Amino acid sequence: MSGEELRGKNLRLAAKLIGVAVLMFGFGYALVPLYDVLCELTGQNATLESVAKTESEFKVDESREITMEFLTSLNRAVPMDFKVETPSLKIHPGQYYSVGFHAKNLSDRRIKVRAVATYTPGLVKEYVTKVICFCELEQIFDPNEEKNMTVRLVVDPKLPERYKNITLSYTFFEITEKSEN
Repeated sequence: MSGEELRGKNLRLAAKLIGVAVLMFGFGYALVPLYDVLCELTGQNATLESVAKTESEFKVDESREITMEFLTSLNRAVPMDFKVETPSLKIHPGQYYSVGFHAKNLSDRRIKVRAVATYTPGLVKEYVTKVICFCELEQIFDPNEEKNMTVRLVVDPKLPERYKNITLSYTFFEITEKSEN
């Protein structure tokens, strides 16, 4: 093989490798919008808009029973203890329920946190109204401070029959640095 043929093969190989690298970069760049579209279509990991609503009258549907589960978690190294008092409820659409949560700052410094709520399946968020929620505002915890917090909610009786289980998950994120800058 002559030097000219070898040089041509090397240039074609380099062009192919650059093309693959560009395609990989483009795919990586497109993953976030693709993930958002997929989550919207499937209703998974949908975040909840934090807007408190006034209590409305609904006709309670006592013929239906939905299991509502409550989960708590902490993002990264948030120095807290965070628990729900009632991990699961059997609820009737149209009836209001209050659920208690307990949080404690385990550190010796003042922290600011905010809870983010998500529903699974995500499509049910349109049918669940939170009247009172600790996630509406940032929470400030002094060193070793404990708080009892409440979520008051109702599931709209218009919730499609296929939904028998709803999971409401709260994750606390520390925002101390962000709010002090």
